[in-house]
Amino acid sequence: MRFTPTAEQQQLGEMVQRFLSERYGFETRRKILDSAAGWSREVWSKLAELGLLSLQVPEEQGGMAPAVVETLLTVTAMGKSMLLEPYVSSAIIATVLIRELASARQREELLPGMAAGERIAVPAHFEPGARYDLRRVATAARRSGGAWALKGRKSVVLHAPAADMLLVSARASGAPDEAAGISLFAVARDGAGVSLIPYRTLDGISAAEVALEDAPGVLVGEEGRAFPAIAAAFDQGLAAICAEAAGALQATLDTTVEYTKMRKQFGVPIATFQALRHRMAEMLMHVEQARSMSYLAAMRAAEPESRERRKALAAAKVVVGNACRFVGQQAVQLHGGMGVTDETAVSHLFRRLTALEMQLGDTGHHLEQFIAASAQEGA
Repeated sequence: MRFTPTAEQQQLGEMVQRFLSERYGFETRRKILDSAAGWSREVWSKLAELGLLSLQVPEEQGGMAPAVVETLLTVTAMGKSMLLEPYVSSAIIATVLIRELASARQREELLPGMAAGERIAVPAHFEPGARYDLRRVATAARRSGGAWALKGRKSVVLHAPAADMLLVSARASGAPDEAAGISLFAVARDGAGVSLIPYRTLDGISAAEVALEDAPGVLVGEEGRAFPAIAAAFDQGLAAICAEAAGALQATLDTTVEYTKMRKQFGVPIATFQALRHRMAEMLMHVEQARSMSYLAAMRAAEPESRERRKALAAAKVVVGNACRFVGQQAVQLHGGMGVTDETAVSHLFRRLTALEMQLGDTGHHLEQFIAASAQEGA
């Protein structure tokens, strides 16, 4: 796919890459990863100063939405540095949810603070046993006086320990697998009836299992009509994950090529061995295919809901997922024993690529989604 950003967009991408290379090097990231919080509020505040938290915020609230290309370039640069901060969760998915669902008053109350880095909101949508099915919501919402009370469990809520607010999906009507009846609620992370079991994911991201026991929530938007916005927000998140993976894939290839130039065997760099050069050429092909599909995903995700949007995003995640697995495995093998040590960047990149391949639907899931959408098209 041909993709040519404007000069201004290219400058933004270069600015983000420069900032991260100077302020978010590998050793700095390791220190942040080893900290109790697992992320840096200082880095988050700096991202806000650079205007990167407002890319999905509407112009009425001081943002740049939809900023499709700017978001793509930003997240790709973040993928190269393996950013630990909640950018995709808060600045993209949660921001799009509020933008698409909230009333004008709610947008004014929530979005400026999120863009300024003063408030972090993350989606709490997926539930035990739901796998990647966005429609499967069993968490119950009931009116309690003039307010709402939520009861249920949410799984793998990324960055929940860092959040001030959870955007919880729940239903007051409909079956657990129906799109109709799903609503969205703003819930204080440390509010009454909310309990978290925090942990770290494979790649070190902070996450939590969330239990809601009559937790008070504020309805965002209209009751029972949240699903289209949820689907749109998670599609934007899926496109961002593809872009993040493209950045991490490029960093993995660069690290591997550099290592093979330095590592010697039989008195010569192993980069001169034809068999290994062929393997790195295959890695490059996967990286370029993933990059091209990340462009397609970014463009399609910004379009209205359609079969073509679903097909394009599913296809992008399949290609990116295959690239994550192939490039990550080849990189570890070419590094030998060094490839699995915590002191080397490639081991962290391999874990990040493995996690990204599974996030918001693994390769097998999206292959099924692509086949189903294609069958509907031919019907």
